[in-house]
Amino acid sequence: MTTSLNSSTRRRLQKLNQIPCVWEGDRRTLSAPSPRGDAEAGSECILWVDGSQGVVRAMDVVATDSGPEVVVRTLLRAMEHPNSPAKPARPQKIVVRDREIQFYLRGVLQELDIAIDYVPDLPLIDELYRGFEEFGEAHPPELPPQYATALKKKAFEIWQAAPWELLEEHQIIAVKLNHFDIETLYISVMGMLGMEYGILLYRSAESLQRFRAKVLIEEDATEQLEEAFLKQDCLFLTFERSEEMDGGGEFVDLADLPLSEIEPSFGNIHPLEGLRSVLYEEEASAVFVALEALNRFLRNERRQLGGKTFPEISRNYRITLPSSQSEKKSQPLSVTVSTLPNLATELEEMADAVATEAIEAEDLDDMPLFQSLRDDLIPEDSFLSLGVVSWEMVQQLRQKVTHQQVGKPTEAGDGLPVILIQTSRPKAKEAIEALLSAGGLRGIGFNPGADPFGGDRYDLGVLQTNNGELFLFGEFLEDDPVHVVARKKWNDRCKHTKGYCGLIVARGLMGASRGQPQMKDMMALFEARSLSSKDLGIGMLQLMPQIE
Repeated sequence: MTTSLNSSTRRRLQKLNQIPCVWEGDRRTLSAPSPRGDAEAGSECILWVDGSQGVVRAMDVVATDSGPEVVVRTLLRAMEHPNSPAKPARPQKIVVRDREIQFYLRGVLQELDIAIDYVPDLPLIDELYRGFEEFGEAHPPELPPQYATALKKKAFEIWQAAPWELLEEHQIIAVKLNHFDIETLYISVMGMLGMEYGILLYRSAESLQRFRAKVLIEEDATEQLEEAFLKQDCLFLTFERSEEMDGGGEFVDLADLPLSEIEPSFGNIHPLEGLRSVLYEEEASAVFVALEALNRFLRNERRQLGGKTFPEISRNYRITLPSSQSEKKSQPLSVTVSTLPNLATELEEMADAVATEAIEAEDLDDMPLFQSLRDDLIPEDSFLSLGVVSWEMVQQLRQKVTHQQVGKPTEAGDGLPVILIQTSRPKAKEAIEALLSAGGLRGIGFNPGADPFGGDRYDLGVLQTNNGELFLFGEFLEDDPVHVVARKKWNDRCKHTKGYCGLIVARGLMGASRGQPQMKDMMALFEARSLSSKDLGIGMLQLMPQIE
């Protein structure tokens, strides 16, 4: 351990003006956040204070296991580079309340003509630390203590219920409270796109409508979106990946992670308060009741909510607030949970109107008269297969997922022949939206293709949308025995259905269901016509070299 300053440092300090004052110095364990806000568990704060002038000359936060040299380091800064308005100087006297620090400083500061004494109390530093503790106590916890455990438990119940698998953001659920100065909370569920997961609880339908209208109009304007975000009037629950498991900025769909890696967060947004990651007692009470009511509603009405339409449903519940053992159990609160299909339709029409205006604003004259075979619909890393689904499963899919049907297939044979596209949830959502925006799927066919340079011949899988566009979904070697068998089965099954087939878009590419998606993984079923190469009308396609 170094116990003396080097000669150049000592000479530099001796040149400082020595002032007739007494400085207090100490290091103490932090029991509350320091004013600098960088204290953590296992930290200590070092303070050097000029008792004569009543100013803090230097302060530092160090690890508890740091040696005594950190005290000297902070003292030298107090002498040479003090906090404003103090000026560089040497004190005549230093007082400390720790004998070990006293003896250590005497050894290090010899030849600087500074007296170093021990005192049992440091009144100025004691007063500062009391202020630190009061400052820390003035910061409320993120959740009221009596609600912290209960709310986090409710949050994980919501996560496991996965309402985003049933509800889109515009499909609003109303929870009528008539308590906590809140008449009704309007719940919007985030997560169907697989990007952000959470529950927004708006205090008024007007706030929800204003925000969604602003988002639609200012979709690409970041500053305006931030402003609109802060003008919401809502409580919120969001889910994020826990910091310990942070993937370093790489996008991960939270739905693919185990529960242990999910972290819920609560907060409040108000036009006059902005964003606040703290819930006070009345807010926590309202959120608890709303989440419990939503959870019961999802459990009771999951089948209806998972249907093709957003039905009108209303249910009443009695919910008891959590209470500590010392408190008397509170009386149950009566709440009503209802779907709002009319509001959902209004919000959906609002989005459609904005989209229509955007399309009409495009310069249609620049569109080519002939559109070639496109390959930007199906994600490159998708799992692709030709198969069949039973008619029983077809009936379930028609009720539970995004569904579009062209004509009515004959329910014969072992089921509906389908092309299965399995990818990640966000990419599946994009593909579904692209198909719907193109008017839906008209048909599925196969068209011959050739590589004039390599000599290979291909069977190209093609999707045709109702607006006439053609999309490539797969390239199969014409003489591949596996594909030959699959194509024969495809043709036979299409004959049984009188020329009908389907496209299933599923999620779960990286999960355990890769290649064998379950019902919960399937996001859309498009029933369409089986098209021949003549129906497609594009003739033999040839692979062209890419010239750069």
